[in-house]
Amino acid sequence: MGRRILNDALRSMVNAERRGKATVELKPISTVISSFLGIMKHRGYIKDFQVYDPHRVGRITVELQGRINDCKALTYRKDLKARDIEAYRLHTLPTHQWGYVVITTPDGVLDHEEAIKRNVGGQVLGYFH
Repeated sequence: MGRRILNDALRSMVNAERRGKATVELKPISTVISSFLGIMKHRGYIKDFQVYDPHRVGRITVELQGRINDCKALTYRKDLKARDIEAYRLHTLPTHQWGYVVITTPDGVLDHEEAIKRNVGGQVLGYFH
């Protein structure tokens, strides 16, 4: 169920970007969504996000920047070893220059570059470009 919530949130962001909106409100929320958005903010794909009332259903308001072309969450579990991350990225993302695969690891939720740098594998959450 958690991956379904993440996928719905990411699809809402893509649809708002395509409509030219400046902000989008996501609910329900989870800590995985917050971690995913933190990576997107760090990589410059969104401006900022605010979490409201995280102890109940809560909501997240995301300020969009217009850089998201596509953003998806995998609804099935895909385990990756550290040595297989680069091959998976080349297979999944449409181009070599931009885009990130997000992986949940024992070190937390990381993008593929950070996971390769730390030499750690995990489960693929999704990707954005």
